[in-house]
Amino acid sequence: MHTNQQTLEKLYSAFARLDSASMAECYAADAEFDDEVFSLRGHRNVTGMWHMLSAATKSGGRDVWKLDYGDMEADAATGRAHWEADYRFSATGRLVHNVVNSRFTFDGNGLIKTQRDRFDFWAWSRQALGTPGLLLGWTPFLRSKVRATAAGNLQKYLAAHP
Repeated sequence: MHTNQQTLEKLYSAFARLDSASMAECYAADAEFDDEVFSLRGHRNVTGMWHMLSAATKSGGRDVWKLDYGDMEADAATGRAHWEADYRFSATGRLVHNVVNSRFTFDGNGLIKTQRDRFDFWAWSRQALGTPGLLLGWTPFLRSKVRATAAGNLQKYLAAHP
């Protein structure tokens, strides 16, 4: 198994345990993360997101938290993984099953340089937000609102956890 694949295994096994400190060890100082909700640059922002999401799940949804991951491959430069998470969305209390495909690049030290997660935003929004997600989840308006809210929540979290 390539060292970078070991990094992915460490990342997802820590994620399954909601161990955000171990997850943070997997990212380079200049890491970048993008998905349908977040667009983050720098270790503090990327790992802060995982700290915030893990803390929210531990405090309000540990009873339903489940992460399955697999289909991982990595070589000296790139990697990929598939994961599925079951959780309670903290803002609404609604249950979500999210199916995600991740792509990675690595630095020379085996740390994640970039991560791009893809998932069906409309499917996610229908589950997480209910009727508003069903009716508006396909629109740029709702996507922008969710992104802005998530960015604001992360900045508040980072300010409270220097």
